[in-house]
Amino acid sequence: MNNLMVDLETMGNKPNAPIVAIGAVFFEPATGELGQQFYTAVNLASDMAAGAVPSGDTINWWLMQSSEARAAITTDAAVTINVAICKLSAFVRQHGEDPKYLKVWGNGASFDNVILRSAYERCGLPPCWNWFNDLDVRTMVNLGRLVGFDPKRDLPFDGDRHSALADALHQARYVSAIHQRLLAPHQQDL
Repeated sequence: MNNLMVDLETMGNKPNAPIVAIGAVFFEPATGELGQQFYTAVNLASDMAAGAVPSGDTINWWLMQSSEARAAITTDAAVTINVAICKLSAFVRQHGEDPKYLKVWGNGASFDNVILRSAYERCGLPPCWNWFNDLDVRTMVNLGRLVGFDPKRDLPFDGDRHSALADALHQARYVSAIHQRLLAPHQQDL
């Protein structure tokens, strides 16, 4: 599999936002098959020490989330941002087919992938994917709605919301569902 769905939990919404959790799952949009999964909580102070800048509005938003969601990002098991992205890169090398062609999906053209790439830069490390292989979940959602499938309404959420891994799994499922609906009329041509 060479499609990786990434979801971040952050303390901001700009490219320099601190990351507090990374979830990822390999998946195959044409079949909906889910592959290997990755999750790590990230120590907020470590990313801020590396130059990430939090947003008060996002912090206030997190304070209003469930105790389970807050506990997942404040765990003693959180690792430094440097360790987190090194672990993510090792996960990609171990489980991806060819990192050169790895397609990384994020929820929003200016969110997950951009923030993750910025974290790699702050740590002085190369990202585990090429910039031209960034793909956007929100574009797929828009296309899905155009063909009568609204994943926010039509696909039940499995797991805890605002858990980076549960969100990544959910997004992989609905991107796959949309992908299959879009290609179905053309299957006899393939």
